[in-house]
Amino acid sequence: MAKSSEYKLKILYILKFLMEGTDAEHPMSTKSILEKLENVGIVAERKSIYDDIAALQRFGISIEHTRELGGGYYISERDFELPELKLLVDAVQSSKFITKQKSALLIKKLSALTDVHDGAKLNRQVYMAGRIKTMNESIYYNVDMIHTAINENVQITFKYFDWTPQKEKQFRHNSQTYRVSPWALCWEDENYYMLAYDAKAEMVKHFRVDKLSRISYTELPREGAQCFKNFDLGQYSNQVFGMFRGELDTVTLKCNNSLAGVIIDRFGEDVSIFPQDDHFLCSVSVMVSNNFLSWVLQFGNKMQIVSPDSVVDKMKALINEAGEVYK
Repeated sequence: MAKSSEYKLKILYILKFLMEGTDAEHPMSTKSILEKLENVGIVAERKSIYDDIAALQRFGISIEHTRELGGGYYISERDFELPELKLLVDAVQSSKFITKQKSALLIKKLSALTDVHDGAKLNRQVYMAGRIKTMNESIYYNVDMIHTAINENVQITFKYFDWTPQKEKQFRHNSQTYRVSPWALCWEDENYYMLAYDAKAEMVKHFRVDKLSRISYTELPREGAQCFKNFDLGQYSNQVFGMFRGELDTVTLKCNNSLAGVIIDRFGEDVSIFPQDDHFLCSVSVMVSNNFLSWVLQFGNKMQIVSPDSVVDKMKALINEAGEVYK
């Protein structure tokens, strides 16, 4: 091997050894580096190791030397700290829309961003026992295609399906092909959604990404720019419960004081709250769907819809319907 080529490989291997195998508690001695280089067919002198490490330090790699723990070199700073990687691993493991196979692959890649010692700690993170995961492995390709369509400013077509009791896919509306203009992707209620403009219905709609099938690009430019010009994704998520649409309305809720945190978590710190002794009133703008009504019901007598009367009537009807089932 030519000397110049061997030198380039040598410094790259040294960086690889330090990145993969060291931290403050596990420094690597010069002797160990020389042995590892010899294992890959590179013979080097001790002094050249010092020069190479000095070159890596000048390049900006955070390499420290210690005389403790037997002495040696270690990487002191990385792009991601261990607590940050643990947060990412937790997010991947707890995410419903990421399949088990993809979760394992992503965690393996995240582990490669640190040394083998901290990587082992990541693999021992708390797992979500019995966690339900999506069965649709194509979600990652769907996301990529949607992003591409947004960047290329084109409409897409696709089929949309539901699951039958036989665990089979059943396409909606007699297997009709949808054509929409995608504008955004959001993660809500543990699922990935595409927000798009449906020109035929003249409205913004959202679709579960894992339920999209046979996505194709069109040559038609996107429509609906006027709807998304000042679109507030955070506000939309607050209004649409469980991503189930309904009629947008301003609803007044009477809540026990213990639910102040619940209201702020759901609607943000800007929500209007009017304290009144042991309870408070709040006014929220929501899509009135059965999901919203069910959300209110879960708090029992601690939360009550006060107005408008039309929403109060919808709540009464829902309660009566549910009561009929248990008679």
